[in-house]
Amino acid sequence: MELDTVTILIELFGGLALFLFGMDQMTEALKAVAGDGMRRMLGRFTSNRFTGVLSGTAVTAVIQSSSVTTVLVIGFITAGLMTLEQSLGVIVGAKIGTTITAQIIAFKVTKYALVLVTAGFVAHFASKRAVVQRYGAMVMGLGLIFFGMNLMSDATRPLRSFQPFIDFLAGMENPLFAMLLSAAFTAVVQSSSATIGVVIVLATQGFISLETGIALSFGANLGTCVTAALAAIGKPRAAVRAAAFHIGFALVSVFAWLPFIEQLAELVRAVSPIATEAAIEAHVATAHAEGTASADAAWARRAIEIPRQIANAHTLFNVFNAVAIVGPLPMVGRLLERLLPDRPEPVSVRSQPRYLDDNLLGAPALALDAAHREIVRMAEVTGELIRTSPATVLRGDRDQLDALAAGEHDIDQLQRAVLRYLRKVARGKLTPRESERMGRLLTVMASIEHISDAIEATMVHQGIHRLER
Repeated sequence: MELDTVTILIELFGGLALFLFGMDQMTEALKAVAGDGMRRMLGRFTSNRFTGVLSGTAVTAVIQSSSVTTVLVIGFITAGLMTLEQSLGVIVGAKIGTTITAQIIAFKVTKYALVLVTAGFVAHFASKRAVVQRYGAMVMGLGLIFFGMNLMSDATRPLRSFQPFIDFLAGMENPLFAMLLSAAFTAVVQSSSATIGVVIVLATQGFISLETGIALSFGANLGTCVTAALAAIGKPRAAVRAAAFHIGFALVSVFAWLPFIEQLAELVRAVSPIATEAAIEAHVATAHAEGTASADAAWARRAIEIPRQIANAHTLFNVFNAVAIVGPLPMVGRLLERLLPDRPEPVSVRSQPRYLDDNLLGAPALALDAAHREIVRMAEVTGELIRTSPATVLRGDRDQLDALAAGEHDIDQLQRAVLRYLRKVARGKLTPRESERMGRLLTVMASIEHISDAIEATMVHQGIHRLER
């Protein structure tokens, strides 16, 4: 059999590109829509490990990316908005929340892809309301995900009878090989949902067994660790511990389940729906109409049942792992603190921002929280200058007066750093409420800076004048 390899590759990678772009489009739109809700949920419902798991599940189910949730959690820790113990439950919940994507993908809705793209495009570009535009972008992204899957499915259809490809898939019957291949692919595309999407596409063509699909989903869980590792580079020790937990949890859970893939597959088959005879006959007839002469009832049953079974296995795997780890989480946190103790840090420079984190820019509500904390820090430094300035002006020497002036310069530099950060925030699409909050932050920061200027312009000069008399 001769294949038009160029056409297949163009359709396959074009479909994957549309899938990834749709995922990114939908995730960014959902982050913008739900940013303030995420902030409130993660602030209120992470008081213990159980509510932390529920919060992580809910937030990730909304933004459809465990990697984004993990990066946000690391940003929260860096910004002082979350402790390590709170973050561990959220990371565990994120693993469950991301399985919602696989469940959505497993539904046979690709034929409605262009309807969603069209509806989302109209809402995004025809409406002048920011909220409607974001929801339009979300719907359009979802449509692009399904359209990309449809293209990948069409591209792989000719491979049903291509022996070299069938032989390659036979090699994936080795679960370790399948898992490592999937992990590498996920690390490259930075999305476990994309990997699961490709796996489900292969399953809809009858290419892979349930056991192979489970091994591939295990690899997708491992591949997302790369994002957490990159996000923790240069971050405080608590953020590094959270990333280490994310990686360790994935490694332990995957390798613990690897010998039990067949048992998990049997459980999944028992709880998953079974294809009806009418559906099987219709699937065979469609395949024959498309030129697949070898299509039979056994093939059709696999093509119908296995995609849903893979999605269910992905969900059950992560739910079982969450149930197993949620109890010992406090002990795991203490172990991480022993293995990754705090490093002695040099004396902090007051002029360096402590809470501003670019990882939060995708969710303006969260970025504004970080700016708020930095402005509070500016106020604390200014308050310290106010408390020490009378004694310094009346009795201090030149070095003490210079230190007072240096404190004012520190506040100036902090103000410039916050202004640069807020300019980045303003480049995103802010809701009216977020714009109003930014205005209040700028007003408060300007008032603090004026107070510090007054300390240098009057108090420091008066002290110098006293010394020179």
